[in-house]
Amino acid sequence: MNPIFSKLLLILLIPFGFLAKEEVKKHPFHVSNTEVSHNSKNKSLEITCRIFTDDFENILSKQFKSKVDLYSKSQKKEMSAFVKSYLATNLKLMVDGKVLRYNYLGFENDHEATNVYLEIGNVTTFKSLGVANSILYDLFEDQMNILHVDKNGERKSTKASFPERKMMVTF
Repeated sequence: MNPIFSKLLLILLIPFGFLAKEEVKKHPFHVSNTEVSHNSKNKSLEITCRIFTDDFENILSKQFKSKVDLYSKSQKKEMSAFVKSYLATNLKLMVDGKVLRYNYLGFENDHEATNVYLEIGNVTTFKSLGVANSILYDLFEDQMNILHVDKNGERKSTKASFPERKMMVTF
């Protein structure tokens, strides 16, 4: 290959290399996942919400008009308050038609996602579980929120796509 042609080709392709790296940073799907497990021994619902960290930081920053860094150990208490407040507004759970309050246990980062841990005590059994979930709806019009519920070894799943918020599983 002609050395001049090789250099010209390299110069033309370098910008595309940077664009490709930028695209790798962004994920193509806007989705959150809420996992609910009934712990019959402890008579509780154990809830984990998994949200892409970059999107979560973006919406928390917009809502609280503050710099948000969910990886910062020195700001963990402040970030935890943001996460707790955001979920209190955007995630509601109903057991057998009754809205129940959950206890916020905390959050942790897992690679590109943030896991938020919640718990509802005093749930001996249930027939239906409903969720009103608007996580990241203020950010993306293509947001999808998935719900998985495990009860006595049986797993049921459903989803809601923007603008729909309500999901229900029945056992």
